[in-house]
Amino acid sequence: QVQLVESGGGLVQAGGSLRLSCAASGRTFSSNAMGWFRQAPGKEREFVAAIRWNGRSTYYAEFVKGRFTISGDNAKNTVYLQMNSLKPEDTAVYYCAADHTVAYYPPNDLRRYDYWGQGTQVTVSS
Repeated sequence: QVQLVESGGGLVQAGGSLRLSCAASGRTFSSNAMGWFRQAPGKEREFVAAIRWNGRSTYYAEFVKGRFTISGDNAKNTVYLQMNSLKPEDTAVYYCAADHTVAYYPPNDLRRYDYWGQGTQVTVSS
């Protein structure tokens, strides 16, 4: 069994920063990519950022480009999300995800991912 555990969420004022972390535990596995998604109340889960370990390519949703940075450690199946210049509309539960099987979907598609964390709440006050 694989578990992904997120941490680092919290309450921050608009313009502030947070750094989310996600670490895998349990059964050893190798991933091709890890990503972050978020879900606000009443909305569908949406892509935020992803990193492919081969070549360390990174992908971002348009609404976070220039503000968020994804990084990580392939060997540890650990991924981080540095979030700067936070806005109230960034308020959501943020989920970490990792793939394991053959990737039929691109890194920004949630169907790609096999493992998901429980989520960490990020609240940005105005």
